[in-house]
Amino acid sequence: MQRKLGRSGLEVSAMGMGCWAIGGPFWEGKDALGWSKVDDSESVKAIHCALDFGINFFDTADVYGAGHSERVIGKALHSERKNVIIATKFGNVFDEETKQITGNNASPDYILNACDASLKRLNTDYIDLYQFHLNDFDPDKAGEVRDTLESLVQSGKIRFYGWSTDFRERAQVFEQGEHCTAVQHQLNVLDDNNAVLDFCTEKNLASINRGPLAMGLLTGKYNKNSQLGVDDVRGLKSPVWMKYFQKGRAADEWLEKVESLRQILTIDGRSLVQGALGWLWGRSSKTIPIPGFKNVKQVEENARAMEYGSLSEEQMLKIEEILER
Repeated sequence: MQRKLGRSGLEVSAMGMGCWAIGGPFWEGKDALGWSKVDDSESVKAIHCALDFGINFFDTADVYGAGHSERVIGKALHSERKNVIIATKFGNVFDEETKQITGNNASPDYILNACDASLKRLNTDYIDLYQFHLNDFDPDKAGEVRDTLESLVQSGKIRFYGWSTDFRERAQVFEQGEHCTAVQHQLNVLDDNNAVLDFCTEKNLASINRGPLAMGLLTGKYNKNSQLGVDDVRGLKSPVWMKYFQKGRAADEWLEKVESLRQILTIDGRSLVQGALGWLWGRSSKTIPIPGFKNVKQVEENARAMEYGSLSEEQMLKIEEILER
C-alpha cells in the first residue's frame, strides 16, 4: 500500500513511522516532552521490522530526545539509505547533554547549521523531506525560511521541504516554493482539520498526520485510572498544549469519544489502532499517518493496518454521525 509524497513524485508507504518516542526523554524547563525511557536496541529492531512490512518512510525531528532519535535512525537505516525516505525537522534550539530545549531559531544561518547537524546525526548526505517545526511561526516572516530551504535544495542537502503546522495560512506561504511537497499536521478520527486537509488536496501536497492515534488514546490501552510518569509528555509534567491527557491521566471527554467509536472502528476485525489508521486513509488520498512506536509489537500492529486499508464509506459516514460532525 503506497501513496505519493505530494508533488515530489516520491513513492512512500501509505503509513510512515513516527520517531518521536524512540528519542527518549527531553525537556523544556520542567515540561516533559519525550515518551519516557527507551531501549535503543529494541528501537532498531522495530525499525527493521517496519522495513520488513514494506514501510519506507521515517519521520523524526532534530529535537526528539535532543538529537537522540536522529542518531538511532542513522544507525538503523544507514545500510538501507537508498531504499528509504527520511524526514526530519528543525527550528528548536536544544542542548544534547542536558536534554533541554533552550529556545527556537529560524534565521538562515541557524537553518543551514541545523541541517548540517541533522545530516551528521542521521549519518547521511541528504534529507528527503526537511520540515519547519515551529507550528505558529509568524507567516509574514516565513518567506525567508522557505527561501533558505530552496537554497538547501539547490545545494543538494535536502530534496524537498514542508511545514509542520496546523494552520492553512502558514502552509500557503511555503506552498509557493517549488520544492514544497508536504504539510505535517494534527489529524485523527477524533480531531479533524478540514482547512489544512482541503489545502493539501487543492495544492497536491502530502498530508502527513501526526497524532494519528491521539497520543495513544486510540490504542485502547488507557482508561480513567491510568497514570503516566513525570518523564512522559502526557504525564504529570505535561506541557499546556497536551489536551488528550490531563494531570497524567486520559481526559474523560476524549475517552468517551473513543468508546463511542470502538464498535464501528473494529467491526470488520481490525484492532482499534487499525481502525483509526483506516479512517485516515479513508479521509483523503493525500494522508500519510505516522504513528509512533517503542517496540516491535507496536510496529507489527500498526503495519498490519495496511492489510485492511481504508475504512468503508459506510463506516466513514457512521463515524461522522456518531461524532455529530
